[in-house]
Amino acid sequence: MIVDRQGRRFRNLRISLTAACNYACTYCVPDGKRLVAAQDELSAEALIRGVAYLIEAAGIERLRITGGEPLVSPKLEPFMRAVGTLGLSDISLTTNGQLLTRKLPLLLEAGIRRLNVSLDTLDAEAFRHIARGGDLATVLDGLEQARAAGLKIKLNMVPLRGKNLDQVLPLLDYCLERGFELRFIELMRMGHLARDPSAFNQQFVGMGELLELIGERYVYQQAEAPLDATALRYEIPEGGFFGVIANESVPFCRTCSRLRLSSTGWLHGCLSSSNRHYIGDLLDKPRHQALPALQRLLVRALADKQDLAFSGGVTVMKIIGG
Repeated sequence: MIVDRQGRRFRNLRISLTAACNYACTYCVPDGKRLVAAQDELSAEALIRGVAYLIEAAGIERLRITGGEPLVSPKLEPFMRAVGTLGLSDISLTTNGQLLTRKLPLLLEAGIRRLNVSLDTLDAEAFRHIARGGDLATVLDGLEQARAAGLKIKLNMVPLRGKNLDQVLPLLDYCLERGFELRFIELMRMGHLARDPSAFNQQFVGMGELLELIGERYVYQQAEAPLDATALRYEIPEGGFFGVIANESVPFCRTCSRLRLSSTGWLHGCLSSSNRHYIGDLLDKPRHQALPALQRLLVRALADKQDLAFSGGVTVMKIIGG
């Protein structure tokens, strides 16, 4: 087991199946162009070997499948059919929900029981402006079908000043009525927003303002959450929970257990670091050769983590899986 001086180790792996996405969200890509699959993306088989090696080398316990948008990837089916055999304690998937109705049977067959769905507004016009792709009604239909199938669902919302702040309460009402858990994610200094502080500051909405807004309608109290959780979790006594991933307001770097593997074979130990570590060439090697080399890279990736607080990074979030 690889542990740093703060007692952190990698427990949670987020793997990007593809950089491609059918959206071009304003806080992710500045020019409105949808991201496409990289020419050197790894095959489903190579990514599965990567997960298997990381389970053994780092002690990975939980996996979240991301993108880009994972549901657009042709690797989804072979990856999903294989990953459930690796003995992970939990496998979940993050999606924008646009293809959820089409892919839901595959996800259920593969044993997915938890979904995180990115949804920033219930207003169709605002949805088109922020996502720059897709259709709100299709996403909502997918959510209802997933709910009917018994999946546990969290919605991820990025509050943006001047764009969807008026949707905080409507989205919370929507989630509480359906038994979903809403997560408010503070805007992150990533990609173009790391290079343009003024654009970040104009749109950023902090946890304090969010809680004050929610408090105008609901009484809430802080709830327990795992030590390495990214979200501060709150319970509404009338029934339901919500969370705030407060990257800026209440950094969680001291307890971070996350490791990211890109679709092109790069390990990222920290979103705030520009360092990355290539493992694509190790995935064709036999286990006895790959594992020692991988462990050396994991030591370096763990050392990339911030000691105190998230400081941002120039990497585009969708390339490394959010």
